[in-house]
Amino acid sequence: MSDTTILLVEDNDQDELLIVRSLRKANVANRIEVARDGQQALDYLFCEGEHAGRSGGLPIVMMLDIGLPRLSGLEVLARVREDSRTHLLPVVILTSSDEEQDMLKSYQHGANSFVRKPLDFREFADTVGHLGIYWVATNIAPAPPYPQKRRAP
Repeated sequence: MSDTTILLVEDNDQDELLIVRSLRKANVANRIEVARDGQQALDYLFCEGEHAGRSGGLPIVMMLDIGLPRLSGLEVLARVREDSRTHLLPVVILTSSDEEQDMLKSYQHGANSFVRKPLDFREFADTVGHLGIYWVATNIAPAPPYPQKRRAP
């Protein structure tokens, strides 16, 4: 059965605080787990490393920054899409990057959405609130375990 947790992968403490507050202000009551680098995110998803004893399911959505320590958000996304346990997990790239290459690579690696973090505080909060409501309350996603990926003949 699918967990109702949101996995936030964010290394900036200020952005993390603002994202969590914005989700709460939008009445998104889901548990929010935070990974502060790409490796922590993968460990959480695959119940490895410091999360080896975790028995919860996959999050309902992963909000993923691109510029992360250890493993970049794009590397995390590629690993998530390669693994049959996570290949359909909804992934929202939430980044301050305004590089077109980052947006293109995100979609090429299978991101469900690419959102630039607005510079304006109020706009940032509103954007995150709308994202939370959409991915938690509006979007309909398949529940894990996902069907196995088909291999090309």
